[in-house]
Amino acid sequence: MKVGERRLGWQLVRDPLFRRLLCTRFAAQWGDGVFRAGLAGAVLFNPERATDPLAIAEGFAALLLPYSLVGPFAGALLDRWDRRRVLVFANLVRALAIVASVFAVGAGVGGIGLFSLALLAEGVSRFIGSGLSAALPHIVEPKAVVSANAVAATLGSAIAVVGGGCAIGLRAVFGSGDVGSAETTAFAAVGALLSAFLARRFAKGVLGPTVVDEPPNPVVAVARGLADGARHAWRAPSVTAGFVALFAHRAAYGISLLVSVLLMRNYFTDDGVFRAGLPGLGQLVACAGAGILVAGLVTARLIRSVGRLRTVLGSLLISAVTQAALGLPMLLPLAVVASFLIMGTGQVLKLSVDSSVQLDVADEARGRVFALYDTLFNITQVVAVSIAAAFVKDNGYSPELMVVATVLYLLGGAGYLLARRRRGDSLPQTVEAKRG
Repeated sequence: MKVGERRLGWQLVRDPLFRRLLCTRFAAQWGDGVFRAGLAGAVLFNPERATDPLAIAEGFAALLLPYSLVGPFAGALLDRWDRRRVLVFANLVRALAIVASVFAVGAGVGGIGLFSLALLAEGVSRFIGSGLSAALPHIVEPKAVVSANAVAATLGSAIAVVGGGCAIGLRAVFGSGDVGSAETTAFAAVGALLSAFLARRFAKGVLGPTVVDEPPNPVVAVARGLADGARHAWRAPSVTAGFVALFAHRAAYGISLLVSVLLMRNYFTDDGVFRAGLPGLGQLVACAGAGILVAGLVTARLIRSVGRLRTVLGSLLISAVTQAALGLPMLLPLAVVASFLIMGTGQVLKLSVDSSVQLDVADEARGRVFALYDTLFNITQVVAVSIAAAFVKDNGYSPELMVVATVLYLLGGAGYLLARRRRGDSLPQTVEAKRG
């Protein structure tokens, strides 16, 4: 690592505001990891419940659609309201939604009842995630945004993986039935409450927005959020191109995720140190988390060294090769290695797109663009999982879907190149945007 990069990283760590923002994110994302793993265990690996591919797709939709349904509202309001207040209130509401979900799981509630509570809990979390991302440029200098974002997003994702691991460990203590799953999931509320406490310690207004360009009527502001985010994203070719690449990666990942869950449940058997079932899924998640962590260490240097263009294309190419070489054989050891590489390259890609939004979009619109980002990001995965569920075999062994995922990575690279060639509006660009 270069001397300048080490100095920049040390300055970020020494900044008390950045540390507080990091801890706020860590608490929230640890709770996210516990909640999602706890709910997944309750629905997918619960001996008291039977789950087919379509039911699994419904579960993914319940966890991911809130990003799509709440995203436009979150964006408009994050660019209007004090983001500190939003973070505190959203975490408290999320804690209540988690508690309600816990009682539902313990009572054996399933289907639309449980999924509705999950929708509420995950929907509120969009205000938290989008708010933290939109607030970051208020905490660090522009030259440090890429590094700070890599630290925050990558370590935050790793903490979410740790939360999932904690849920698996708690499940071993409390049991795999409805009551045990409920007791495990209840710990997620601790993360939300701690995040609310930490967010409250920020001074009013320090997290932005600095400029508010919203209409006086908040209903009109909310209704305008999605369209405004799309307009501002379209003005920056680097942002729209990044969206194309990332959404292709997300669609391919959604297919692989559904196949992996079914393989772990119904096809794979223990192979040496590698485990099937929920412990095997935990190993996949742990390797994915390691990939995310490595991505956080190298992404900023990659972008500075070769630019965003080569970084994004390289990530998609490695993902395609990994999918074909390691995912297609559908062997347990290879699947674990594939999870490390695909999630690592996906995180490099996401960090590249995050930096595009944070550097190439004006602050007064950044929240709406991030909300649009979250919306399309997760709609893409839900659609991919839903379509794949109609074709995947019950045991998960579906080589044709692995081929489709490989092709999607390559199409994402082609789409990225085409979108980059479009001329955007004449907007001021940062040095990073020009280099990317």
